[in-house]
Amino acid sequence: MSGWKAKRFWTEASVVAAPKGFTVHLDGRPVKTPAKTALIVPSRALAEAICDEWQAQDDEIRPHTMPVTRSANSALDKVATQRAEVAALIAEYGATDLLCYRAKTPDELVVRQAEAWDPLLDWAAVELDAPLQATAGVMHHDQPEPALAALAGRVAGFTDFGLAALHDLVGITGSLVLGLAVTRGRLDAAAAWDLSRIDEEWQIAQWGEDEEARETARIRRAALLDAERFWQLLNRG
Repeated sequence: MSGWKAKRFWTEASVVAAPKGFTVHLDGRPVKTPAKTALIVPSRALAEAICDEWQAQDDEIRPHTMPVTRSANSALDKVATQRAEVAALIAEYGATDLLCYRAKTPDELVVRQAEAWDPLLDWAAVELDAPLQATAGVMHHDQPEPALAALAGRVAGFTDFGLAALHDLVGITGSLVLGLAVTRGRLDAAAAWDLSRIDEEWQIAQWGEDEEARETARIRRAALLDAERFWQLLNRG
C-alpha cells in the first residue's frame, strides 16, 4: 500500500509581519512547525524564501524541496528547546577539527593539506583568538583549552536560527573553523566544501569514485550550500 502524502490545500502563500519577526500565511492561516510552534522568523528575507517554497509546491507537498523551511523548523523545534546541548555539540568540533589532522604520507597530499588548511588555522588564531595545533595522523591530539574556550564562546553568541545554520555548516564539513569562516565571510560554502574534501578527492584521483559515493557527496554539498543560503537570508533583514 502506498504511503500517505500531504496534499496542497491552499491557494496563496503570503508573508505577514508578526511579533518579533515575520511569518507565512497559507490563505490567511499561519504556518506552524511540525511541533506546532508558530513559524516566526527574524528576517523578512527568510520569511519570503519560506513563502516562495510553500507557493512552489504542486499537488503534493515535497519537504525535500523546502530547505529554508526545514532549517527554520529546526531552529524553532530543536535548537530553541535544547540550545545549550546544540551549542555544546557544535563547539566540540573544535577539539577534533578536520583541519588539524593531517596525512603523514604521501608528500604531495601532505603539502596539499598544508597549503589549503594552514591559512585557515592562521586566520582562526587571529580572528577567533583560537590558535589550534595541527598534528600528523588520526590519533586524538589535545588542543589548548583557551582556544577551545574561545571557540565555544563564539558559538554561544549565535542566535537559535544562527545555530541551525552553523550546525550544518560545521557538521557537513567536519570543521568548526570552516563553518565559522563561512559565517564571517572568510569563505563561501563552495570553497569550504572543496577544502573539506581534500582527502576524499585525493583518494578518488588514485582509485576512482563509485556512483553511490558521488551521489552522497552531491547531496551533502547541496545541503551545505542550503545552510549558507539560510545564514545569508537570516542576516539580510
